[in-house]
Amino acid sequence: MSRIGKLPIALPAGVQVSVDNENTVTVKGPKGTLTQAVDRDIAVAMEDGNVVVTRPTEQKRHKAMHGLYRSLINNMITGVNTGYEHKLELVGVGYKATLAGSSLELSLGYSHNVYLALPPEVKATAVTEKGKNPIVTLNSIDKQLIGQVAAKIRSLRKVEPYKGKGVRFVGEIVRRKAGKTAAKK
Repeated sequence: MSRIGKLPIALPAGVQVSVDNENTVTVKGPKGTLTQAVDRDIAVAMEDGNVVVTRPTEQKRHKAMHGLYRSLINNMITGVNTGYEHKLELVGVGYKATLAGSSLELSLGYSHNVYLALPPEVKATAVTEKGKNPIVTLNSIDKQLIGQVAAKIRSLRKVEPYKGKGVRFVGEIVRRKAGKTAAKK
């Protein structure tokens, strides 16, 4: 049995889970509503205030989906209850981030500024303090979407290993390389 899939998901107070005839799971909570289509073979049921995900057989395909859908439903419940947050740090001279409506304007050392349209489900804030690197904070109830947006922002200027400049997650450790050394005669 899948070690992740067999675990029941405890429902926090204020969160409701419903499953319709097409096997679509809808989770409502204080922060919003999320839906996820679940494969027809995987059964999602409510038992004693917990959500339980079961599979019909021991086929490899069913085993793979069992833990996957349990994790997706758990992420939805956590998202509508507490939400998710990612913090990105812009390391480099002159790197800036400003928010204009629903788009993020980034100055990342290119000859032009980079504009990134944010989905309406993702809320962003940009903080620049004197003497510190600018920090972009992303908040959302959808874990997949916020991760995708954070990865997109990070891909605009990946961290280089020599000086450590680029966009990185707050607390991320960058492995640094030694640069060139002078030739000895």
